[in-house]
Amino acid sequence: MMDLEGRVKKPLVRPWLISLLAAVIYVAIVLALHGWDPLALVKVGTRYSELDPQGTEGYDGQFAYYIALNPMGAVPHIDVPAYRYQRILYPMLARLLGLANPAFIPWAMLAVNLAALAAGTYLTEKLLEHFGVNPLYALTYGLFPGLLLSVRLDLNEPLSYGLVQAGIYAYERKRPILGAGLMGLACLAKETALLFVAGYLVAFVLSKDWASLRWLILLGGGPEALLQFSLKRWLGDFGLGSGGAGASPFSFVPFGGLMAVGWVKLKALALWLAILGPTVVLPVLAILALLAYRFWRGERHPIAFCLAVNALALLFLPFSTWREFLAMWRVMIGFVAATVLYGAVIKSRRILNYSLFWLALLVFLLKE
Repeated sequence: MMDLEGRVKKPLVRPWLISLLAAVIYVAIVLALHGWDPLALVKVGTRYSELDPQGTEGYDGQFAYYIALNPMGAVPHIDVPAYRYQRILYPMLARLLGLANPAFIPWAMLAVNLAALAAGTYLTEKLLEHFGVNPLYALTYGLFPGLLLSVRLDLNEPLSYGLVQAGIYAYERKRPILGAGLMGLACLAKETALLFVAGYLVAFVLSKDWASLRWLILLGGGPEALLQFSLKRWLGDFGLGSGGAGASPFSFVPFGGLMAVGWVKLKALALWLAILGPTVVLPVLAILALLAYRFWRGERHPIAFCLAVNALALLFLPFSTWREFLAMWRVMIGFVAATVLYGAVIKSRRILNYSLFWLALLVFLLKE
């Protein structure tokens, strides 16, 4: 909403606060159901905690937890060590905040993610205000189930995408060195932030902004490259890949990973298409069609390229990602965030309004 002088009115209740309260209530319910044990958020599996090959699997948050507990000695408790260690920033922040105390670290992991969710949503608000649209659309980011579930499961996404939003905000404030540094930190939290680095790289090359390009290569990609070669030397492999244990390779056919669900069970494909068709497939195709037209008309905004790279990445996701709804909601966070911001860039109320339909996926939180 705008006032008489053309300024964006700030809502009485800010989206960052709504999102934070929703996350706190959700996590509190989970903790109450599990005797207020913070390890219920980590979801430890005995296969990795007790090294029992026939034990329970647990979930991805346990690997950040093991790294936070023992940064140099967690390898035996990790499914694919190089893949998990490349996401080093989150466990190290939790270890620092938790004073390296095993009793405090699970709570520190939660605190980091709650702060990252609030900060990322707040920065999304600021960006929407900067582009002249209602900041309430930041709720699409802050309440997106991929982020809320990542907070609940002690995952890396809230920190990584919070830093991405901070990096975009720095770029919009004409602070390319800070923006590049924040993007670099985002990649150290989770490698999928490289998609935003790639988007800005393309934008800077096309605009011949060589100074910003050099800083982005140095600070945005440099730390990640250094980490990858360090992992190669230490663990014998690079971290970049399609997933942890049991991951299948990336698809060379658009939506091939989704279609592979049908090879497992045809009825399952029908269910997957009913849920992922309107929430992933159609939005990706619509965005790519829109961007193709706007690129042809001369669009050069960096967020447009970030959105394009994120949308293209979704086309070639592996079967091991498509087969799990939670994995899809997690990997979609970058696409959702970029869609909201690009809708604001081009002042498209249609995109912004349609983005709110993603909040219908909050129903999946009830599975708890």
